[in-house]
Amino acid sequence: MLAGALAGVLLTIIVVLALVIWSIRRHRDPNLKIECDVGIDSLMPTLAGLTLGTVVDGNAVEVLENGKCWDAMIERIGSAQTSVHYETFLWKEGELGGRMAAAFAERARAGVAVRIMLDGNGSRGIGKGEHKAMEKAGARVVMFHEMKLQNIGVMNDRTHRKMLIVDGREAFVGGHCVVDQWLGDAEDGKRFGDVSVHLRGPIVHSVQGAFSENWAGETGELFAGPGCFPPLGPAGDIPMHLVYAKPENSAPAVKILHHTAICLARKRIWIQNPYFIPEPDAIDAFGEAVKRGVDVRVLMPSTSGSDNPMVQHAGHRNFEKLMRNGVRLFEYPHTLLHQKVMTVDGIYSAVGSANFDDRSFETNDEVTLGILDGRIAQRLDAIFERYVARAAEIDLEKWNRRGLWHKLKDQAAYSINELL
Repeated sequence: MLAGALAGVLLTIIVVLALVIWSIRRHRDPNLKIECDVGIDSLMPTLAGLTLGTVVDGNAVEVLENGKCWDAMIERIGSAQTSVHYETFLWKEGELGGRMAAAFAERARAGVAVRIMLDGNGSRGIGKGEHKAMEKAGARVVMFHEMKLQNIGVMNDRTHRKMLIVDGREAFVGGHCVVDQWLGDAEDGKRFGDVSVHLRGPIVHSVQGAFSENWAGETGELFAGPGCFPPLGPAGDIPMHLVYAKPENSAPAVKILHHTAICLARKRIWIQNPYFIPEPDAIDAFGEAVKRGVDVRVLMPSTSGSDNPMVQHAGHRNFEKLMRNGVRLFEYPHTLLHQKVMTVDGIYSAVGSANFDDRSFETNDEVTLGILDGRIAQRLDAIFERYVARAAEIDLEKWNRRGLWHKLKDQAAYSINELL
């Protein structure tokens, strides 16, 4: 009797503690709604304001695909004169990790301030040699929310951001990870596809500020001066805004951005995302968009192309409702397409690190750029069209005839989708 009672008390304590820990970093999840009869090309101040940012004019943007992005990033790291700041979720030992570590170490030995923020969970696979080489050269390498008892309350809160800032004058933002599969050119089953953007102009200050958020939180260090925040004049003609805030008493800004853009679309919404698990309010928003005459298409990997088939199965759970709402779904079976891109009405683009799922929209630290430029949207849509030509569009009638085992996997995976 006594043993049973003690076991019951212990179980109760464990459950209560688990709920407390889970709720510490739990954000509110309201059903978002917005109505507006103005086109998205006139709503940049709205999108920026609702996501706690501001519109920044005078920028230049270059879209970088696949392994070519690393060539550009490593070349620009090598040009740094004052500071190099880098934040990423995933770093694994290998050829690419060695190249990046060597580039950072070389600049640190040259007297450049090198600060590197790696997620404490996603980057556990970094090679000890790579890590030590950077620190020995003088670079500071800091793990975000390292897997320690003192971080138990925020263990589920990861930095999923991928961004590089060089001398405070140029920046890279996107989805690329420091893993060898991100080299090459999306070869079938061997290398992954991805998209990042190279930025110049005043928007770089915003990206630098986003990096400072987690750096200051982990180290207490605030960096200042022209070596990190130099005066920046116009470098182009593209207005942009940066989205990364995660307020405690509201929905995170990246979720607000994506939902608002869907609700404001008038012509088309094309999404490229590796982990597409929209919440019910987003599915309804897609349906309302289709009723307005919006062409909604989503390109994602199939289970055979994904690095995490469980995520695809979780997404499958809502395919029927999405298709009944008029959303066209395409699965790419050949390799992982990892780009996180949404274009709206051929004029507005969202590019960054956020997946279209609960973990990115509710829990992770993410960074997304809002870009108002028809040329950039056209460039990103061309990437969509190139891959979708080899993808399979899901047919509703055939989908509903998929096997029981497939349906059971879909339901099981969806039940834990916030943890995937």
